[in-house]
Amino acid sequence: MDYDVIVVGGGHAGVEAACASAHMGMRTLLCTLDIKMMANTPCNPHIGGSAKGIVVREIDALGGMMGLAADHHPLQIKMLNTAKGPGVQCLRAQVDKYGYPAYMQSLVLAIPGLTVKECEVKRLLFDEKKVYGIVTGGNEEITSKSVIITTGTYMESTIISGTEVHSGGPDGENSSQGLSRCLQKMGLEIFRLKTGTPPRIKKSSIDFSKTEIQLGQDGELAFSFLTKEFTPLEKQLPCYLLYTSPDTLKIIRENLDKSAVFNGVIKGVGPRYCPSIESKVVRFADKPRHQLFLEPETEFGESIYLQGFSTGFAHEIQERLVHSLPGLEHAEILKWSYQIEYDALKPLQFRPTLETKNTKDCTEQVKFVVPQVMKRRRGWASWPESTLH
Repeated sequence: MDYDVIVVGGGHAGVEAACASAHMGMRTLLCTLDIKMMANTPCNPHIGGSAKGIVVREIDALGGMMGLAADHHPLQIKMLNTAKGPGVQCLRAQVDKYGYPAYMQSLVLAIPGLTVKECEVKRLLFDEKKVYGIVTGGNEEITSKSVIITTGTYMESTIISGTEVHSGGPDGENSSQGLSRCLQKMGLEIFRLKTGTPPRIKKSSIDFSKTEIQLGQDGELAFSFLTKEFTPLEKQLPCYLLYTSPDTLKIIRENLDKSAVFNGVIKGVGPRYCPSIESKVVRFADKPRHQLFLEPETEFGESIYLQGFSTGFAHEIQERLVHSLPGLEHAEILKWSYQIEYDALKPLQFRPTLETKNTKDCTEQVKFVVPQVMKRRRGWASWPESTLH
C-alpha cells in the first residue's frame, strides 16, 4: 500500500482527519484541489458561535487543531449569551480570512508522516469488501488501507444567483467532478444540499455612524486548553450591528419570484441555521425588521462581511437590497452573494464512527485514537518557531 490513510478534501474536516491520522503514526495523504486554499473560510471567517463553539472545544479535547488556529491572533473574540445560563453561552472568534488558513497550513505542512497532494479525486478503488485507494484526475492510482471523504460543498457543486447557474465551488474555486457518480456506483445514496454566502462590502463606502458598534471581550478567552497567549481587547477589531429597513422588506416581497430560493431553480435542502434573507422575511412575516452584522474579513483590507444577508437574488436586486440598509446607501459591493448547491451523502448510511454500514466495524480501534493524538499533539511545543507563525 502507498499509504495507510488517504483523506479526500482539504477543508476543516479534511485537515482534522489528516492530522489526527498522521499524529497516530499513520502514513497519510491529504488530497486537495488547491494547497493554498486548505482550511479556507469561504463564507464567514469565524470559528465557534452558537452550538459550534462547543464543537470546537470538543475537537480540541480530542486532539484537533481548529481551536489552536482560532486562538492565533483572532480579529475579535467574545463569549456570546453571557446574560443567559451557562448551557447556552458560547465562545466565538472572528478570524482573519487569510491569516487563519495560512497559519493552519503552516501547521499541517510541518507534521511528520503527512503528505499533501494537489489533485482532484475522480473515483475510488474498491471491490465488494473494501475501498483500497483513489484515482486522480490524471488517472494516477494511489492505494491505501482506508479512505476518508471530506468533500464539503464541492461535489458536483453549482453557483446560483437568480436564474443564473454555473458549475463552480465556493470562493471562486472549481467544483469536484466524478467522485459523486463513483460513490453512487458503490451503492451510497446521494442527495442535494444548498447553502449561501452574503455580499462583501467595501469598508470605506459604509457610513458606520448609522450602526451600533459591537466590541470584542477582554480576558483569557481561548478555544484550546494549550493556548497560553491571549488577544487583548485593544488589539481586536469592532463589528457593527444594523437592521433591515421597511424598504428592504418591500423589495424582497415584491421580487420573491426572482429569487433562486423560491423560483424553483434550487432543488437542494438548505440549513436552518443560516437561511437566506428572503427565507427569513417569509418565515417570520410578522417581524418588522431583521438583525444584521458588519464583520471584518481581514485585518489589512477593505472587505466587510454582511452577516445575515445571504440571498438568491440576481446582482441587480442584490444591489438595491444592500443600498436599502441604513449606512449602506452608497455601499460598494466587492463580492456578490450567491447560493451553492452540491451533492452530499445521506447520513443514515453511516455508523457513529462515520464508516459506511457495509464495512467492517472498527469501533474497538477507535478507542485508541484520542490518547495517541493527544500525546503527539503536545509535542508541538518543541516544534521550530517558524512553523507556529
